[in-house]
Parts: sequence; C-alpha cells; structure tokens
Amino acid sequence: MSELPNPRRLEELLLGGELRHTSLDAIQAAGVSEEFARRLWRALGFPHVPDDVVAFTEGDVAALAGVAGLRSTGVLDEELTLRMARAVGQTMARLAKWQVDILVETMTDLLEPPDPETLRIIAASAESRLADLEPLITHAWRRQLAAAGARLLTVQGSEELQARAVVGFADLVAFTRTSRDLDERELARLVERFEETASDVVAEHGGRLVKTLGDEVLFSADAVRTGAEIGLSIAEAVREDEGIPDVRVGMAYGPVLPLRGDVFGTTVNLASRLTTMARPGTALVDAGLARELREDDTYDLTRITRRRAHGLGLIQPYVLRRR
Repeated sequence: MSELPNPRRLEELLLGGELRHTSLDAIQAAGVSEEFARRLWRALGFPHVPDDVVAFTEGDVAALAGVAGLRSTGVLDEELTLRMARAVGQTMARLAKWQVDILVETMTDLLEPPDPETLRIIAASAESRLADLEPLITHAWRRQLAAAGARLLTVQGSEELQARAVVGFADLVAFTRTSRDLDERELARLVERFEETASDVVAEHGGRLVKTLGDEVLFSADAVRTGAEIGLSIAEAVREDEGIPDVRVGMAYGPVLPLRGDVFGTTVNLASRLTTMARPGTALVDAGLARELREDDTYDLTRITRRRAHGLGLIQPYVLRRR
C-alpha cells in the first residue's frame, strides 16, 4: 500500500524553498512592521500561524520585502496595496482549488476521498510539472491585464461609451428540476460543461466573463454588437449541445459600476429581470440596447408586451434574433 506524501515536503516543493522561518523571523528579515505583515497575509488569505511555528520560506521574506519596496517608492500606499493583495489572494485561492479538483477528478471520484496512491501521483505530477505551469499563469495574467488596460483606454477615449456597457446573463432553464434528476457527479459535469461553453463564447468575441453562478453566467462587453453576439452565440452553442438544457438570455445596455471584478447598477438588475422573462432559447434585450442595434442589418428586434419588473417599474423588452 502506498504511503501518503509527506505534507511538509509537498509544501516546500510547491513553495519553492525550505521552511526555515517563524512568522516573526520572516517579518524581521523582510524589514517590515509586524502589523503590516499580518494585514498583508490576511489579505492574501493565509491562515494564522502561531509565532513559534516554522512555516515560512525565503520566498515569503522576499515577497514581504518586495511589497514594502512598492510602498517606499510611493507607487502604492498601504491601503491600496492591501486591496490589490486581497484581489490576488481570493483569485488564487479559487484557482488553486479548481486545479486540484481537476487533477483529483481525472483519477478518482470527486465525491470520494482520494486514496493514498492517487495523492502520491498528484504530488509527483506537481513536482514534475510545476515549473511548466507557473509561466502559463503569469502569461495568462499579463494577457488579461493587457486586455483590461486596452478596454479602459478605449472607453476613456470615447465620451459616448464612457462608463456604459452591455451586461448579460445566460441562465440554464429548469435547473432546479434537472438537478433533482441527476446525481452529484452528473450535476457537476453539467455545470462545468455549461460554464466552459459560455466562457469560450465570451472569450472568442472579446467580452468579459464577470462571474459564474452554477446555473448562470454574467458577462459584459463595451461594444453593443459584441454584447449582442455573445448573448446570441451562447444560446446557439447550448442549443447545439444535447448535453446542456436550454438557456434564457437577458441583456441591457447602460451605465455600470465596476467594482472588484464585478459589475453593479441598474443596468445589471435590468439584465437579470429580462433573463427571467425570456422564453427558453431566446434572448431579450432592453430598450436601450434595442435602440443601439436597430440600424444593424444583422439583427431582428421584435417588441413584446411591456412587463413590470420589481424595483424597476414598467420595462419594454425586445426579442433579439439574427435576421
């Protein structure tokens, strides 16, 4: 029978160095205040480690010193640094859990505890492939950062588009009923398949996948045609995939408030209400988006009966189709 991998050895492997410092040693070596170091670690999502436990590497010291260097140059103040760190910590925690789940699922049942041999293989895989994976993560981050920067410059360069975007939801039809007919593993595969399909469509058309909510995805686009194409293409891709139930799509165009990677505001609420009103396989848009698309020969817009939406009053939906 295979023995479980040594946790300390695995931790040192993934951290890229020997565990040789207590928290106080690391703080002193980095030359930062204890208060700042502990606030930074909390922002990154690191659990509290007792002061007498050796749990930090030279990499931890270098990271602390590097962040302190940013503050000393005046590039970032302390509060902005901690906000940036919190964004990184939350994103990386989700990414790490997701990656581990993928590895476990390929070798065992995700709903069952992995056996020692599976854990040994995962540890060996991490040891042999970590160096190849790390540059990919940095590359993806740079690519996404470049795209976000380009979008910001485009918006700032056009007063007409400033602070306005298309926001859309795609929602699986009858998900609650479907979930009762599937076991946990089948349900997990359905959700992952839907998210993959929607993510690929959003990326292909140059939009942004804001977040996934299991049976629903939220996307945004700065250009009205881009948003329309994403919404219709998600519905079409799902319709062609027999493994995914139908979807409803709702989209609205107007001012949005971007915050911590999410979007907020009346436009988002309007898109959400339109999604619940849409029939399976169709896309509903608000009057603002319909007005922007009316002169585009690619699309056909059909006005339907006005509806009352909670918190928004009477709204005028339009069914969006390809001409």
